[in-house]
Amino acid sequence: MCLAVPGRIVSMEERDGASMAEVDFGGLRKEVCLHYIPDAAVGEYVVVHVGFAIQRLDEESALRTLAEFERMNILDEEFGDGFARAAQQAGVQQSNEVG
Repeated sequence: MCLAVPGRIVSMEERDGASMAEVDFGGLRKEVCLHYIPDAAVGEYVVVHVGFAIQRLDEESALRTLAEFERMNILDEEFGDGFARAAQQAGVQQSNEVG
């Protein structure tokens, strides 16, 4: 599943000519490209889809949506370890060993 998820911009930087931000999704933080919202600011809420901020969102709507996603365990599904989840669903025990 690939959802658009609201998050709050906690920091921003210019990298290789692209505006990037660290965005907090209810405790989970991810790097996000601000290409579509270049005038976004720290503290604003944005809707993020596949690593790009695509729209601004008011705080009340963002927090309500995040709470509902958390209730339905969607944040872990969206941002969690997809390989571990797939292995668990397949009944395969994963090893942390490398080599």
